[in-house]
Amino acid sequence: MKIGDPLPKWSAPILWINGEARGREEWGNKATLIHFWSVSCYFCKRAMSELNQYRDFYQENLTVISVHFPRSEHDLDIELVKKTVAEYKMTQSIYVDHEFQLAKAFSNEYVPSYYLFDQNGKLRYYQAGGTNLKMLDTRISRVLNSPVDLT
Repeated sequence: MKIGDPLPKWSAPILWINGEARGREEWGNKATLIHFWSVSCYFCKRAMSELNQYRDFYQENLTVISVHFPRSEHDLDIELVKKTVAEYKMTQSIYVDHEFQLAKAFSNEYVPSYYLFDQNGKLRYYQAGGTNLKMLDTRISRVLNSPVDLT
């Protein structure tokens, strides 16, 4: 994906964890952060508490959706995914992408990775890697404080 591209549409995953995130029409005038992660990814787990802080701090203006993106056969274990979700206090909706539907729609190859869309559904920032999430926080703040074009 390139900066300025619209939030891709997606079809139903094999499973939602923590409830379904139906689509932009239900989120209202919120920015959206799509977060790809995997149970076998050390950096994903290391970054989870900071991501959870952003999710909670910006909850009025930001919808966070996590996407479980398997990197190995071991990652396909749904019970392991659910256990990891509970262990790391992931309360946001989680799209289980074991058929790689969203990974293909986003042209995503990395975990963790973060796609930040503005209130109009346009990609404003992309980051891959589990370090330096302060830059992500700065970008979220910048997107949320930008004027919203409702046309």
